[in-house]
Amino acid sequence: MLDDSSILVTGGTGSFGKEFIRTVLRSSRPRRIIVYSRDEWKQSEMQADREFQDRSIRFFLGDVRDKERLSLAMRGVDYVIHAAALKQVPAAEYNPHEFIKTNVNGATNIVEAAIGSKVKRVVALSTDKAVNPVNLYGATKLCSDKVFIAANSYAGEGGTTFSVVRYGNVIGSRGSVIPLFQKQRESGKVTITNPEMTRFLITLQQGVDFVLMSLQDMVGGELFVPKIPACTVDQLAEVVAPNCQREIIGLRPGEKMHEILIPTDEARNVLEFDDYFVIQPVQAFWGNKIGILGGVSCSQDFNYASNSNCETLNSEELTKLLTDYLPD
Repeated sequence: MLDDSSILVTGGTGSFGKEFIRTVLRSSRPRRIIVYSRDEWKQSEMQADREFQDRSIRFFLGDVRDKERLSLAMRGVDYVIHAAALKQVPAAEYNPHEFIKTNVNGATNIVEAAIGSKVKRVVALSTDKAVNPVNLYGATKLCSDKVFIAANSYAGEGGTTFSVVRYGNVIGSRGSVIPLFQKQRESGKVTITNPEMTRFLITLQQGVDFVLMSLQDMVGGELFVPKIPACTVDQLAEVVAPNCQREIIGLRPGEKMHEILIPTDEARNVLEFDDYFVIQPVQAFWGNKIGILGGVSCSQDFNYASNSNCETLNSEELTKLLTDYLPD
């Protein structure tokens, strides 16, 4: 599907963007991969990396807040992967305007530039924090999800199609708890919000593979949710920082005890597949697409959370999953 295609990745210098590009280069022969981001230093570092010195890669400086620049970057583009976002929860509470400009207005700009440039397909990355949000970051991502899903209703017949992918914590991502425990174990003490807190875990490669699957299977309007395992924070601390003293500090502002990827309120719109779920949109444009993907309808009281209806990792499975983060 991606052979001889042109792909634009917003946030292309981030962890996901780089792994996505690596994977595409290994499995396909794209005509162009456009790395769209606003940080010239990260772009220069990426350009100097031998694995990204491929003739198909283009480095394009720009901000998703700038619709004209996006429109220029999207000329002749077939597929867009939208991974750019401001993500730090505490920063969002102090700088709400900046998060709205990037996460919400930026989503609108992506949609309008993609439709204007006749892009074929757009996949936007979401987060569990967009479900029943209790912080501003989650609220902006919920708005972003709504923007992308609704975009299908005015893209026109045969025009750009838009879908969203939502998953939980990426193992080892910047600002996540696993690197924090790695750093804290040097002092012999780790801080735990609540031992019974649960979190979904997905590897970076699994996230990339799921996005590629969604890009291939999408018909426009779906919100894809992978089936991924979960564990408690106490289990994470035991595996990553064994024999360390633990200090319970309580939940921080904007945190939840358990992650939710599909709330009960949306259960009536959910289709279950072998390895993932699809949340169907409520807008009328979806009407003639129901059933194309198959799937089985979920019960009216279904929800998918890190403490409900998901696989729970045991210590052995968790140790295997976190091999790169264990003490020497």
